[in-house]
Amino acid sequence: MKILDHEPQQWFLVQDGDAVLLDVACSHSAFQYDFQLELNEAEKAAYAEGGHTYLNRLTYSIHYSAPGVIGNSSPYKSRKLEAVKVAQMQISILSWVRENGTKEG
Repeated sequence: MKILDHEPQQWFLVQDGDAVLLDVACSHSAFQYDFQLELNEAEKAAYAEGGHTYLNRLTYSIHYSAPGVIGNSSPYKSRKLEAVKVAQMQISILSWVRENGTKEG
């Protein structure tokens, strides 16, 4: 896995073979969590065109849809990555943070 882009304390974009994965930091009052999903083809195309700015808009949309909140109707909720992939992603992110000296949270 390779870190492609990030916004400190907000999100990481990770390449995993042909898959492009997004880890979004969500916070709703006292409830904080990370939500991970794979970009679909339309989102990959929009990222290719809009870059970092597009990802800021996408992560804002994900965050405010509250995909980790029970009973919500977030369109992203069903796209949550499986636990094994999330763990691999988190290891890659932590390694990247250590290597780059970035404080992320």
